[in-house]
Amino acid sequence: MYQYTLHQQINKACEYHQLDIAGIDQFFYTRFIANALTLQKLYIEIYGDHPAAVAKFSILIETIIAANKNRKDAHKARDREKEKQGTWFTSNQMVGMSLYVDRFCNTILELPNRIDYLKKLGVNFLHLMPLFESPSGESDGGYAVSNFRKIDARFGALADLQHVQTIFQENNIYLMIDMVLNHTSHQHEWARKAKAGEKIYQDFYYLYNDRSIPDEFDKTMPEIFPESAPGNFTYIPQCNKWAMTVFHQYQWDLNFTNPAVFIAMLENILFYANLGVDILRIDAPAFIWKQLGTSCQNLPKAHTLLRLIKQCVHIATPGMALLGEAIVAPKEIMKYFGTDEFVAKECDVAYNATQMALQWDALATGDTRVMLAAQHHLMQKPLGTTWINYTRCHDDIGLGYDNSMIEAAGYNPYEHRKFLKDYYSGNHSMSTASGALFSVNPKTQDARISGTLASLCGLEKALLLNDITGIDQSIAKIILMQAQSFFLGGIPMLFYGDELGYTNDYSYQNDEGKSYDNRWMHRPLMDWDKNKLIETKNSIESRIFSATKRLIQIRKKLSILSDQKNIRWLTPHNIHIAGFVRTAGKDKLYCLFNFSKKAAYITWYAFKEAGCFPTELYDYWTEQKYKVGSDHEYLVIEPYQFYILEPNK
Repeated sequence: MYQYTLHQQINKACEYHQLDIAGIDQFFYTRFIANALTLQKLYIEIYGDHPAAVAKFSILIETIIAANKNRKDAHKARDREKEKQGTWFTSNQMVGMSLYVDRFCNTILELPNRIDYLKKLGVNFLHLMPLFESPSGESDGGYAVSNFRKIDARFGALADLQHVQTIFQENNIYLMIDMVLNHTSHQHEWARKAKAGEKIYQDFYYLYNDRSIPDEFDKTMPEIFPESAPGNFTYIPQCNKWAMTVFHQYQWDLNFTNPAVFIAMLENILFYANLGVDILRIDAPAFIWKQLGTSCQNLPKAHTLLRLIKQCVHIATPGMALLGEAIVAPKEIMKYFGTDEFVAKECDVAYNATQMALQWDALATGDTRVMLAAQHHLMQKPLGTTWINYTRCHDDIGLGYDNSMIEAAGYNPYEHRKFLKDYYSGNHSMSTASGALFSVNPKTQDARISGTLASLCGLEKALLLNDITGIDQSIAKIILMQAQSFFLGGIPMLFYGDELGYTNDYSYQNDEGKSYDNRWMHRPLMDWDKNKLIETKNSIESRIFSATKRLIQIRKKLSILSDQKNIRWLTPHNIHIAGFVRTAGKDKLYCLFNFSKKAAYITWYAFKEAGCFPTELYDYWTEQKYKVGSDHEYLVIEPYQFYILEPNK
């Protein structure tokens, strides 16, 4: 639709910036005009009643134009290449690794020296954990940003990141970094000016003269870290006000009801895009909109805000996709991909946190029924979007999936979660795990779980006991967990060290800035001398690395594993087995996983009930062929083993 006034406003701004809308800037201009009405609609939905709405919208248009004008030709060429590919982030060729630069290789400039290692493994997508300046001792792992435009000195300088990103692109490595949208450090320039009494910056935050409004908020707002950071507000003596600090006392929540805040943060987002970032991970988007009388999580205007950001990014820097780090219930996570007219037009990528937690549920119980009960919700993800699938990340493992899923498996939700917490903290007689409980709520007994993939799978305890059988079993568990994440659909994301079987690192207990947070036990310091053991045959490092490498090779070989919303879960013929089939036209790929410590049997009928009648199946993992038997006969899957089966053609 053509809207004269709006389009003339854009035309004048383009003319002011001397854009060649009939020449080199034609693609940008066409994209802007095509999306202008949607941009305006979303903006008005949020800020239409604000007294500065009209003036700030003009600044928003200028911000978008300036970002595209400042975009390097190389990045624009990459934008066009991605547009030709369509939803490039759904490809089976993408395999990621998430890492802390300083703990992985010390500095940003050291990263190119590890490219050969990454290529050997098959990783071509890196998530670099928070890089930007944050105060020592009050960094929250880098999520308390004091300067969105300055790399923390621990890692290097901004020029180093720009240099390394050029090398990454030459080596076809995609980059993801974090955008902390919800809050800043209390040492950010805006917060310092607010403390000094500058009204314009006090309006960037939720600051109150007394406890009356904070007390009203607290009636309905839950505590995020009740053990280590209780409460949602902190008294600021420098300005005699109470600041909203949902996460930690040193992290001030930004007030996005102020359009000046939105534009300032959008400038940072587009700054990151023009660094050449491929996927921007928006941290904690569920919290970005606050409203009295609510939980201040997952509110409708949080989604409107994300859609507005998506429109701005799509117009100015279309090669950058957005990941919404919303660790919420399955019904809520789907909303972050967009709803109604904005389906697949909000966030492009999200963490499959529910599936991650359900894998750990199945591993502890040997029962896949809770996992299967969640799949109806998870399969609602729209075409054109994708998951990050993972077994571990830098955070804890939450157990917040719906009670109905637990009840569907015949368990009592409270007792079931208690078992899982006891199992993974090593406080159950059946447990082989070495983990710890994180953020225990003394009122509700809710808690989350810390620990590396290897330690939670039993490797740490088996090594301590020199238990050869236990070591073999723990390695089988590690590979089983990774295999399901790799073949499920979406981008598999390794957490650094997991590809080598790193166990818990307890040195964090001696660091005052980390000792209060046991999640640092699964954020190890990489030992590159130890890592050389991948070349030593039959070493634990070699066994896990080689198996992980093979999983990646299989994934990249089979285009059917691209995320084209082509997954169907199999009828649970055996409660110990989770199985699904991936389809592409007439092609099928059956993926079966035994989460039990005993051999499991599945009827051959499972391969026929969807109308496919194969006579022979080829397993990509064992490289063996299997004759399909009668319906009353069974395929045997050994403990913690899996099959990736393709019917004969």
